[in-house]
Amino acid sequence: MEKTGGEWTEKQVIKYHSSPDGKSPPEELKLAAIAVSLNIRLRSADMPFAMQEHALRLARSFIDSSSSRRPNLTLLARSIKKEFDRCHGLAWHCVAGKSFGSFVTHSPGGFVYFSVDSYYLLLFKTEVHLISENPPPATCRR
Repeated sequence: MEKTGGEWTEKQVIKYHSSPDGKSPPEELKLAAIAVSLNIRLRSADMPFAMQEHALRLARSFIDSSSSRRPNLTLLARSIKKEFDRCHGLAWHCVAGKSFGSFVTHSPGGFVYFSVDSYYLLLFKTEVHLISENPPPATCRR
């Protein structure tokens, strides 16, 4: 608790043990501190920390720069997808909304799910393969 202006308010403090070299906190704690500072909650991730930070900062920036009270979530998803395609290779997908279900297959190291304010974002990468004209296995035919 911290007293400011005569009122007591909660203050969140992140403590960490220093890394073995004694110089800097682990990447995971740095990312957690960034998420807290941006008012973002990481829900699930299989992605390098630098890429997660990139996604969090993009989402926060887009929402903060929205000219209306409610950001256009389609444009948010599109801009994050395009930026990740440009910076991290093709085949990224982004879903943004207040309520949605999903069940996706993603490339290893290419998945993050987080919330910003009251919005949820799912960003994932898939592999692109050319679809052949070979018939599917007999178990898949109707």
